[in-house]
Order: sequence, then structure tokens, then C-alpha cells
Amino acid sequence: MNLRLLPLAGFALLIALLGFGIAWNQRHEMNEVPSPLIGKLAPEFTLPLLYDSTKTLDRAQLLGQPYLLNVFASWCVSCREEHPVLMAQAAQLGVRVIGFDYKDDPDDAKRWLAQFGNPYAMIVADQAGTVAIDFGVYGAPETFLIDAKGVIRYKRIGALTPDVIARELKPKIDALGREGS
Repeated sequence: MNLRLLPLAGFALLIALLGFGIAWNQRHEMNEVPSPLIGKLAPEFTLPLLYDSTKTLDRAQLLGQPYLLNVFASWCVSCREEHPVLMAQAAQLGVRVIGFDYKDDPDDAKRWLAQFGNPYAMIVADQAGTVAIDFGVYGAPETFLIDAKGVIRYKRIGALTPDVIARELKPKIDALGREGS
């Protein structure tokens, strides 16, 4: 082989790999990564409330009613895209929406919520991110639907959109009502 063609062959290989990666990503969206926690109890946790760190919230306190646990952070760009959707639709979902402030300075989170609004029934703060690890959080935003018995029924990686809520989340919430959870 002519050595002068070697860089051209390497470039062609690089383009082929890039094309394969783009095609694979379009078929396998990041938000479709299956969670091993679906169908299992949500991890035990005790976290301080964002607006009163002397008080805590734990998993047991949330039992009895289904809820959404929405992982967000003031530094999260995608959370800014998701937040207006939550502001517009949280009240119509039929379940409590619990905010989970992830690896964030509490003062930054409070300023962010003051600026963009607060759709949450309550908010916990996981500054260190240790509880998020137990939930298998990849980053923010992520949303978990947890039934009245504390079992995770759905996980969304990435921003909630009106389409995702209508097509995926709302049917799962409605199914919880039919199951009595």
C-alpha cells in the first residue's frame, strides 16, 4: 500500500465510525436506558429540605400516595428547558411532584427557583450526590414515578416535554390509579 494513502484511509475510517455512532445514537436514545430499579423499592434516604435544612424528608414519609421525584439543579442547562413544562403541567399530573436538588449549592437553587418558579410540593437537597447514586442518577434532569408503596414504576433520563408527559408519563400515572397504588 502506498504510504501517502495511509492518512486518507485513517480519515475514511474515522468518518465511518462517526457515522455509525450517530446512527446508533438515533436508534438508542439516552433517555431510554433501562433502569434496574424499575419494579423495585426506591432506595432508603433521608435528606434535608431545601428551604429548612433543620428538617428532613425520608422515603417512609412519602409512602401512601404516588409521586414524581424530579432531579434538577440550578447549573443544569436541560433543567431550564424542562422547568417551564413542570410549571405548566405539575398541577394537572394527579401526583405530587417532589424536587430533588442534585449536587447544587442550596442558595443557588433557591435563587433559581425564585427566578423560574417552584412547581414542587417539597424539595430535598442532595448536595453531595450520595443519595442520587443509590437511585442510579446519571445527571440532571431525571424523573422517577414512584407508587404509593414506594416502588419505582418509571424513570426518565433527560427533560420532560409535553409529548413525553402525554405519551409516556401520564399513562403510567393513570395506570397507578387503576391498580390502586
